[in-house]
Amino acid sequence: MSTGREIRLVEEDDSWWSAIDQETGVASQGETRQEALQNLDEAIAVTEEARADDTDSPEPDAPWFEDS
Repeated sequence: MSTGREIRLVEEDDSWWSAIDQETGVASQGETRQEALQNLDEAIAVTEEARADDTDSPEPDAPWFEDS
């Protein structure tokens, strides 16, 4: 079954594979093409979950973020 996603697979210089979902910009990698695609599916799922989360980001509390 096709998901309709456009995915770019790239064999890197170190023989690992990168998989990039063109629509979302999410990318992952693996030692094989199959592993890169499986990792990409997981990365997309986590990204979609995070984007759907309605909670606000926490306010920065480190001293270098204080207003001057």
